Amino acid sequence: MSDSPAAEIVELVGGPGNIESLTHCATRLRFQLRDGDLVDKSAVEAVPGVMGAVPQAGDRFQVVIGGGVQTVYNDIMALPTMKGDAEGDVDDTAAIKARERAKGPRGKVAWLDSLFEFLSDSFRPILGALLGASLFITFMALMATLGVIPSWNAPGVVLEPSWAFINLMWQCVFVFLPLMVAYNASQKIGADPWVGFAIMAVVMLPGFLALGQDATAQQIVFLGSEITTVPVFGIPLTIFDYNSQVFPPLLMAAVLGPLWKGLKKIIPDNLHLIFVPFLAMLVMIPLTAFLIGPIGVYAGAGLANLLSSINTFSPLIFAIVIPLAYPFMVPLGLHWPVNAIMLLNIQTLGYDFIQGPMGAWNFACFGATAAVLVLAWRERDQVMKQTATGALAAGLLGGISEPSLYGIHLRFKRIYPRMLVGCFVGGLIIGIGGGVRTEAFVFTSLLTIPAFQPLALYGIAVAAAFITSMTLVMISGYKPKEPPEAQAAQAAAAPAGAAPVGPVLIDPGNAPEVAKALEVMSPMDGTVVALSQVPDPVFAGGTMGPGVAIEPTGDTVYAPAEGVVAVAQTTGHAFGLVLDGGIELLIHVGIDTVNLKGEGFDVKVSNGQRIEIGTPLVTFDRSVIEKAGYPLITPVIVLNADQFETVDPLALGPTTAGAPLLVVEIKANATT
Repeated sequence: MSDSPAAEIVELVGGPGNIESLTHCATRLRFQLRDGDLVDKSAVEAVPGVMGAVPQAGDRFQVVIGGGVQTVYNDIMALPTMKGDAEGDVDDTAAIKARERAKGPRGKVAWLDSLFEFLSDSFRPILGALLGASLFITFMALMATLGVIPSWNAPGVVLEPSWAFINLMWQCVFVFLPLMVAYNASQKIGADPWVGFAIMAVVMLPGFLALGQDATAQQIVFLGSEITTVPVFGIPLTIFDYNSQVFPPLLMAAVLGPLWKGLKKIIPDNLHLIFVPFLAMLVMIPLTAFLIGPIGVYAGAGLANLLSSINTFSPLIFAIVIPLAYPFMVPLGLHWPVNAIMLLNIQTLGYDFIQGPMGAWNFACFGATAAVLVLAWRERDQVMKQTATGALAAGLLGGISEPSLYGIHLRFKRIYPRMLVGCFVGGLIIGIGGGVRTEAFVFTSLLTIPAFQPLALYGIAVAAAFITSMTLVMISGYKPKEPPEAQAAQAAAAPAGAAPVGPVLIDPGNAPEVAKALEVMSPMDGTVVALSQVPDPVFAGGTMGPGVAIEPTGDTVYAPAEGVVAVAQTTGHAFGLVLDGGIELLIHVGIDTVNLKGEGFDVKVSNGQRIEIGTPLVTFDRSVIEKAGYPLITPVIVLNADQFETVDPLALGPTTAGAPLLVVEIKANATT
């Protein structure tokens, strides 16, 4: 058996096929499994190098490794059965997304990355509702095409109550879409989402539109458009119908977030519940109604008009560029703003011209997936059959491309060039035909084809995209002709010049001369408590080693002694230090704070850096951690306690940074 426990751990958690995703924090492997019942916990704990195992709800499973967790993680990911490029056994979607986004501006420009995360998190939670509504829309369009009902969305058409009720089933989503976006965007930006919801709701009240019927209302021309204004306390208020608008709630939330955080800083904590929401609404409701809302309407209209001008200038070029651009836009997250413009087109123009060409990309993507499914059946590749079947179902029935994209296409690089040919063919047919329109926002799937006009042109285009892509992938195959063994070996190896990721031991013969007992100072202000009070069985049970925990009262962690930073997690939640004298110390800021992915943490040191007592390691935003629901209690653990005689806390209770915390007694026969 290899010195690394990687292969044995994978086997004991149910094998590669049972691993949905794998991440790690400072000390543990964090598995998301497909079936947690397949794990043999006692056998995992018996593996050399494993310090403990912790089953969790939701088929999650943690394996405690200690300071060498990065090495074991790398060993696992380097296993042939775990290599996505070889067999696609592990759905490490987050890693693929991060890799692809790193190729573009995201990941390199912090503010741009934050912008697109804001956009995606504002829309992602409501995709299910949008998908459901799009199928109701498609059903209504099909009934109108078959002559069962009149044109369901034409001006002046009145449907009988039965069909009118069905029509309400999709309108409920799109009419109130600004409220849904306001809630999600406000939550993403760190404000109370219900306050954001309430602010946006003001301009959607029937009474708001009724103001435009007042005798004092005026019709004026602004930027070439006729708008209605009404004086409110002498200030002209622009009256818009905000139904289905998405840019106003996004801009509102972007302003609400900084205001909310500022109010929390200047208002005493015991008054937050009352005055922070009140003052936020007092400022934001008029600001949204008078300024932000109109700006959002005009900004969105400007973007929509720009794309409309391009489409008017050359429908052929537009229809080709859109499907060729989408395969690169989706991995970078750049498609979210375009979705907003589609919605705006329908609101302002009554139709959208982007979704048709986009359908060529989607069906080319699904055609490539269908080819992979056929090839997997031929090769009797059970794992890939399951992956491709699920991805193809999500695509053809739901119009969702991400399972195909992240599950298959970005893993096997031979697919993309063939898929792009399918995109081109589908877009070319749409362009030659003069373009395709839809009068509703729908997901481009088999079920929504009737929502597009001309129906025959759209059907031919997406069929051609699907067949072209499928045929080319079937002919060429999707796997590399020669397994990239050299690349696999390189990926398994540590980068040249990289700092060590596991515990770094100091040769006692070269260590500074020390006394028979060493002291570790407190890394922060707070209250020292026993490890047993930590709400985590790994720390509380002493699995990682002896030490204490601190309930912090400040927001900064300092170096507790002279030494070297062995591991500074980029997320800021944990630090591994090698102190002069050989003590390997773990400082873990909060419990499960790794899930914040660095939000609220400002790391001050790097791997391999020399530190002195009092060197700041990290500052953290208590409000971010507390709002996320994670305990702030911070374990301070001696990882290599077996190399010493004893590790004892000096006292429990209040402490300050730099005060004595632990005493570590050196073994009598130790070399100093």
